[in-house]
Amino acid sequence: MSLTRYARISVAAALLVLALKFAAWWLTGSVGLLSDALETLTNVAGALVALYMLRVAQQPPDDAHTYGHGKAEYFAGGFEGMLIFFAAGLIAFQAVPRLWAPQPLEQAPLGLAVAAAAAVINLAVARLLMRVGRAHHSITLQADARHLMADVWTTVGVVAGVAAVAATGRLWLDPLAALVVAGHVLSEGVALMRGAAAGLMDAAWPQHEQKLLARVLDEFRGEGVDFHAVRTRTAAAQRFVSLHVLVPGQWTVQQGHDLAERIEQRLAESLANVSAETHVEPAEDPRSYDD
Repeated sequence: MSLTRYARISVAAALLVLALKFAAWWLTGSVGLLSDALETLTNVAGALVALYMLRVAQQPPDDAHTYGHGKAEYFAGGFEGMLIFFAAGLIAFQAVPRLWAPQPLEQAPLGLAVAAAAAVINLAVARLLMRVGRAHHSITLQADARHLMADVWTTVGVVAGVAAVAATGRLWLDPLAALVVAGHVLSEGVALMRGAAAGLMDAAWPQHEQKLLARVLDEFRGEGVDFHAVRTRTAAAQRFVSLHVLVPGQWTVQQGHDLAERIEQRLAESLANVSAETHVEPAEDPRSYDD
């Protein structure tokens, strides 16, 4: 199944959940449930942007984008982060006045049941997107999954607040739960924007992938060669590595070429979606050690 199909599933689920949450707010009048519904608006927008960016990212390289379009996925993560900031502001705007002028809740049990159903849908879709995103190294699907999981915990917190109001009669617990929600979704927005910025800034591979790379290179050091100027970066699902290969100066061009081919093949076997660029140099030349 194409990754864009999973993005379409996310869009459909976000619209359904949005309708359920606004229904829960309409039934109860809870500002906490309203804040939850407002946060879900960002899920809808984020899912639509994710769908578009996945279409862009899956386009093959062309003359204007010779390394492909994979980095488009980071724009989806950054956009979702900004939407979350906006949602947190809306939630706080709705909740703060209710701290001084709390409103009674109506039909709380029915509203809570509707909100709980929305949380179950979000949980199922988030687990699906995370599983597929990890399997295909899709930054966009993983970011969308984390956003949905944040929404699940948001709903859990709001439901707990509304339930506490129904149990104790303390109306101020409802806007307090909404403010806690605002703080939680804000932290999720910060995490998404940091991840997007790291990708756009060509951050190196994570530590576990760096160790796999080092292990592969160590396999070849026993053949009397060495490596330096090893650089890595990631563009969504695509990994890039460049390295200088130091070989004996008496080797022929054919020997150096054959070694480089073996190194690139071994890297492709150890890591998915890796593009390696090797530069063969004579080990005896001091200039070979300049990065």
